[in-house]
Amino acid sequence: MSPPRPHDGLRRILHIDMDAFYASIEQRDDPALRGRPLAVGREEARGVVAAASYEARPFGVRSAMPSIVARRQCPDLIFVRPRFEVYRAVSAQIHAVFTRYTPLIQPLALDEASLDVTDHLESFGSATAIAEAIRADIRKETGLTASAGVSYNRFLAKLASDQNKPDGLFVITPKQGPVFVATLAVETFHGIGPATARKMHALGIHTGADLRKWPVDALRGHFGSAAEFYYGISRGIDNRPVNPDRQRKSIGTETTFERDVASQEDLQAALETIAAKLWASCTKRQLSGCTVTVKVKYANFQQVTRARSISDPVTDERELATLGRLALQTLFPLARPVRLVGLTLSALVENDVAHEGQLGLFEK
Repeated sequence: MSPPRPHDGLRRILHIDMDAFYASIEQRDDPALRGRPLAVGREEARGVVAAASYEARPFGVRSAMPSIVARRQCPDLIFVRPRFEVYRAVSAQIHAVFTRYTPLIQPLALDEASLDVTDHLESFGSATAIAEAIRADIRKETGLTASAGVSYNRFLAKLASDQNKPDGLFVITPKQGPVFVATLAVETFHGIGPATARKMHALGIHTGADLRKWPVDALRGHFGSAAEFYYGISRGIDNRPVNPDRQRKSIGTETTFERDVASQEDLQAALETIAAKLWASCTKRQLSGCTVTVKVKYANFQQVTRARSISDPVTDERELATLGRLALQTLFPLARPVRLVGLTLSALVENDVAHEGQLGLFEK
């Protein structure tokens, strides 16, 4: 028999977010790096910062920043090459901690997850107590710190986890939720990206309070199907459940060139290499998909994408590369030289489903 839910009928959601995850692992494993400004990434002409330590952040160093810019802003910055196999192993340790407290876990990245602990309060007393216990276990078993947000829905728990970083905890109660949201800038809302924020600013929407003034029909005219979500979060409402069975939406890889590339032949050759790497990842995960998307980032950092979709899942590396090449061809002649090219496969299915589809074709 399940333990009783809270009398208010609301969920109890935690958002656990590791503090400077990649950089903190590197500082944990090498004491000489502790207390020093650190960037995980490659220090080269086309390198990009994957993560920055808290000591590097006052200098403006942040993830996704070109390494050359990071070095300019922080001359004493130390670069460490990423060790993703180590990060994945530590992530698995952290996930194992979560499972002691609830089976309802939705990983959002290697370093963060949403947890629904509504049905597990009786054993621990409160959601806040569970969050503190999880943070203590993570520190004891990995030597790392995590920040936690506690609230009655996923949106607010995510916002709360950012409030007292690093190594902090923040609670947003049902009474506090609508008031808390009203004061925040819309660009700080998870689910509102830079392009949407700019569009909102153009409409005079700068804060949660501004967003709350708009009827849902008016929002729908500007933001389509996302209008209901924006309408809800401006009032502290988010009915999305924590979904432990959430399926991966896409899988992709990319490469940044040492020098800008302008020839079609060179770009197609790079795409062939990327397709081989991507298909190897798909094979390992037993995934295929129906939509292939090429991403190109020009020398001025402008980014464009082109996609090709088919009715049945991609069957092999050659088909993946062909679809990518067809998508890439639509960008020629190039607007300017290219610094990065990437390839993504989406509309994913598991390989046994893909295989069944192909058998159907042959049987006909």
